[in-house]
Amino acid sequence: MFISDLPGIWHVWHVVTRLGEAQVVLPLFLLAAATRAQGPEGRSDALRWIALLGIAVVLTAASKVAFIGWGIGSAALNFTGISGHTMFAAAVYPPLLSVIGSGTSPRAHRSAVAVGCVLALIVGVSRFVLRAHSESEVLAGWLVGGLVSCAVLARGTPVPLQLRATMFVTGALWLTLTPATVAAVETHSMVTRLALKLSGHERPYTRTDLLSNHK
Repeated sequence: MFISDLPGIWHVWHVVTRLGEAQVVLPLFLLAAATRAQGPEGRSDALRWIALLGIAVVLTAASKVAFIGWGIGSAALNFTGISGHTMFAAAVYPPLLSVIGSGTSPRAHRSAVAVGCVLALIVGVSRFVLRAHSESEVLAGWLVGGLVSCAVLARGTPVPLQLRATMFVTGALWLTLTPATVAAVETHSMVTRLALKLSGHERPYTRTDLLSNHK
């Protein structure tokens, strides 16, 4: 038995993976973007972050729709679409922690960003451990989300201390309470319905279909 298959560890992975859900990440993202917009020249930076994340969401959804509706994927890479949880975590947590660490010492700010990166890393690992995604799909999520973060972090925006403190407390409470108390939204079901409607097919393509056709 692998350590990840132990009941207690398995529950922890399920809690961790919820930190990448859209319903958990997006409110934090909007809070961070609004907070960032309060700083000098922050509004344009916040709008840039919103636009970049929007592009990442469309790309991620399109990759899933393409596979579920038409079977467009890669059997060699075991790829059926970009991991949305991983993408959200990689695109939001590093900039979010950067906002919280804004105005501190360079070392403290780098540490805050590093915490965001580690959190995104762990969310991606959870998707693989829980067998929700393959290695290639998690890597694609890190790549797409990471590009968003890099573009945002390249333009740091100082944020007033009071706003940073408020965001930290609000974000900490949200991350602590939401995964344990709020039911997950079935985003995959919504994407599946959209893919079938667009493709006109009666049943979705699955990973089993992809890999069986590759043999």
